[in-house]
Amino acid sequence: MTADPAALSMIAQARGTWLDPSTGRAIKQRELLRTLAGYQVVLLGETHTVYEIHRWQLHVATMLHALHPKIAVGFEMFPRAKQDVLDEWVAGRHSTDTFLHAVDWPAVWGYDANLYLPLFHFCRQQRVKMLALNCRRPLVTRVGKEGWAAVPERERDGLTPAAEATPAYRQHLFEIMGGTAAAMQPKSQVKSAGDPALDRFIRAQQTWDRAFACNIARALEQPDPPLVIGIIGSGHLRYGHGTPYQLSDLGIERVSVLLPTSDAEHDPRRIAGLADAIFRLDEVEPQAPMPPRMQAAMTARRTDAPLQEERSNPV
Repeated sequence: MTADPAALSMIAQARGTWLDPSTGRAIKQRELLRTLAGYQVVLLGETHTVYEIHRWQLHVATMLHALHPKIAVGFEMFPRAKQDVLDEWVAGRHSTDTFLHAVDWPAVWGYDANLYLPLFHFCRQQRVKMLALNCRRPLVTRVGKEGWAAVPERERDGLTPAAEATPAYRQHLFEIMGGTAAAMQPKSQVKSAGDPALDRFIRAQQTWDRAFACNIARALEQPDPPLVIGIIGSGHLRYGHGTPYQLSDLGIERVSVLLPTSDAEHDPRRIAGLADAIFRLDEVEPQAPMPPRMQAAMTARRTDAPLQEERSNPV
């Protein structure tokens, strides 16, 4: 029985608990994680600058590792070109400083490395495979500007073309453009979700969605595939859009999306279908600063300066 979408009463959620957003009911952690340990993919959403979210991701990954004999953790921030460096890190061939230098952290991501280092050290200590899920930023820019067909196959970074965006995904992206995404395409220039002016941003966003899906699918092709845990921005996961949709297009169906929240109450009309489960965090501490390239993006938005897709991945 699902929650009445017209219900006016808010759904309360205590700290440290899981909630099924489709029913509004609490979920027992042990039962949830035991179920998820039998999936192919578990995607853990994030807001990049929030320390508490990354602690939650680490805790979930640790519990799933205890339940599943073989896991791999995929990271949005690393392009495939850095996979060898990730392998070297897990094998113990880098110090923290040399690892961050070898992956060129300021260029590939730029957020405070301390947000992610506990996850990186978990993989290293437990010899858990780390997966580079992203593609080259110039590819995203080119697809956004020219479309997928304009990119020669040898320059596609191992990706296949994204499944076409659904009307619901277009509407979702249109609605979130009031945030950082608007830096790439000011909302004042886009009249509706069907406006062709939105196409460039959607093509860019879908290139990221497809990159994460393709690189997860590649990890599942081996004879004894791991349970893949994806560390990915929530904007690529909400409501089954983005990466989950692209994974389904690739034939990968046993996928679960888990999202964190700091809200004590939820509007049932807004959270229905949001994810398979949401976890309420402990009190969120002050966020880490935005990296310089994101600060530049926000400055450009305030001044209506043009901005290219390679500057940032907004959600």
